[in-house]
Amino acid sequence: MTFEDFEAEWDAALDTEDRYRALIAFGETLPPMDPALKTPATKVPGCSANVWVYPLAEGGRLVFQADSDAAITKGIVAVVVALAQGKRAEEVLATDFEGVIGRLGLRQHLSSNRTQGLPNMIARVREAATRLAA
Repeated sequence: MTFEDFEAEWDAALDTEDRYRALIAFGETLPPMDPALKTPATKVPGCSANVWVYPLAEGGRLVFQADSDAAITKGIVAVVVALAQGKRAEEVLATDFEGVIGRLGLRQHLSSNRTQGLPNMIARVREAATRLAA
């Protein structure tokens, strides 16, 4: 499932429960993350659930492995990673993560506990792009 597929499901959802189901389903599309990569270095700070993001550079493009031990949070990190997956560093740095998330209205449908780590997830992805661009 692509981000565009998720966005279409999110927009078509009739209520908050449908949107939760779409977000959880999108999180389930993340490939399994190697447990050896779930380390303090890959853990995203400030999240109410455990969240890990591991960036790789492949052919000048960023590829991410990500996971969370909470279904809704896993959906949130899937959204962030999907916006950067397979892009060049410059494209990731030019991505308006906050604008896309605002357009979705994601924050309005989630508790503050679930979105408190969102800026840190975005920062982790941008840091990887900054390192790759250097």
